[in-house]
Amino acid sequence: MSFATRDRRPVVAVTGLVIEARIAAGPGVRTVAAGGDGRRLTLALEREFAQGATAIISFGIAGGLAATAVPGTWLVVDTVVTATARWRADRAWSAALAARLPGATNGDLAGADTIVAASAAKHALGAATGAFAVDTESHLVAAFATAHGVPFAVFRVIADPVTRALAPAATLGMRPDGTVNQRAVLGSVARGPAQFPSLLRNALDARTAFRALSRGRRLLGPGLGYPDLGQFLVDMP
Repeated sequence: MSFATRDRRPVVAVTGLVIEARIAAGPGVRTVAAGGDGRRLTLALEREFAQGATAIISFGIAGGLAATAVPGTWLVVDTVVTATARWRADRAWSAALAARLPGATNGDLAGADTIVAASAAKHALGAATGAFAVDTESHLVAAFATAHGVPFAVFRVIADPVTRALAPAATLGMRPDGTVNQRAVLGSVARGPAQFPSLLRNALDARTAFRALSRGRRLLGPGLGYPDLGQFLVDMP
């Protein structure tokens, strides 16, 4: 049976970066790299569900908001929170993720419309929300899933810890299509070379996070742990 036929009931993995989408891709999974663009993400999700998608997972790296949120930490999210809303992730799917990711942390995640770069801002957001981490996609996923009556889950890996700020260049690296804008990064470093040590530390944190994300992806298997979908793919002739 062709992959296209096997993919009739896909999970959609929403990421910020193309590199995260490449890690997420696999049997039973279609990917959308949002690039931090909420309108682009909404339109892409509407297309995916018009074509038969059944569930959404927010997948990728995140910023730490708690002292124990160190680079490489797996996070299975219970609730996505913003200043005005809370969305509970699908319990069965979250339980399946946790069962396949030994040692993963369960906790809440804060949604932000822009990257939270400063350490003081991360501390403040963590204190205000009680969240373990922050990203710029999960609240959009949660709102879309709730509005359309479909299950969602969140699997994220900590990159930058709460004690470490993101260098200015690190906040400029994502284009709306999820690719890396190397020219913007290099231009920022040229204008402010003193940030280079911080940018290098950010890069090392990101490498740790992406390695952990890849390990987690292998453990989640077909359908990114969506209950029954992995067995559905295995059982089909």
